[in-house]
Amino acid sequence: MGWLVWQTVGDPGGDGTAGQASPSAGRSASQGPGGTEGTAGGGDGKQDDSLGDGRTAGGQERSPSPSASAPAASGPLKGKVVVIDPGHNPGNFKHTTEINRKVDIGTNSKECDTTGTSTNAGYTEAAFTLDVARRMRAVLEEQGATVRFTQDGDRPWGPCVDERARIGNKASADAVVSIHADGSATGNRGFHVILPGSVHSGAADTRPIVGPSRDLGERIAGNFLRATGSAPSNYIGGGTGLDVRKDLGGLNLSTVPKVFIECGNMRDAKDATLLTSGAWRQKAAQGISEGIVSFLRG
Repeated sequence: MGWLVWQTVGDPGGDGTAGQASPSAGRSASQGPGGTEGTAGGGDGKQDDSLGDGRTAGGQERSPSPSASAPAASGPLKGKVVVIDPGHNPGNFKHTTEINRKVDIGTNSKECDTTGTSTNAGYTEAAFTLDVARRMRAVLEEQGATVRFTQDGDRPWGPCVDERARIGNKASADAVVSIHADGSATGNRGFHVILPGSVHSGAADTRPIVGPSRDLGERIAGNFLRATGSAPSNYIGGGTGLDVRKDLGGLNLSTVPKVFIECGNMRDAKDATLLTSGAWRQKAAQGISEGIVSFLRG
């Protein structure tokens, strides 16, 4: 279905609102089992100057609890709880010892978190994910949802991937979405949504959430494609824009419907032009949010 929509939309290219990433060499994120939670990119710490509501993306004092929206107004999502998980933390690069600590993800142990990747020009994944997350919060609150964040640039580092999962579980979230951008090779373009595979090992049991998470992921993929015009990934998912993983602690330890979305490849100049555009990020936030709304309203 997503491919048919893509055929109709066509290749939109860049919107020209931001400069392309520089061609200078940079560290790329690994794919396969190391992707997303295992990305090691980093960057030079430069931040975008338009992080949604104007708050800085730098680490501050640790927050005693996950960031939450104000009490929800009336709307079609009144009574629904959405947890948004902005991938990585802007301060992670200053806390390598803490984020390299291994945590249990059910199937095995994995690093607490990583720095994330960046464009070749230095725009970081952590800045990108916070900006999109904050834009999503505004959209979803207008629909009446209660929105919680796993982090809002309000703690020095983290949380670890296992804590990110627990935050969604503790909130009894109706939907959780983890926002990311990939760090693959030049020429690899497009978005993909990561769905939980069926895992039953140790502390992990995803069997009850596999079905609803796929429904959530398919709706997000379709709406993201429509809102942004970006094509499904040409290097993961066989053109479907969907990928099933069993090695991500954020999914393995979730007891509520949850997916990840890799919004594009920060290491490809064409995708980087989109990812660094505030106008495009607004479209991305709208598309992801509309997918969540569709899922919650059935």
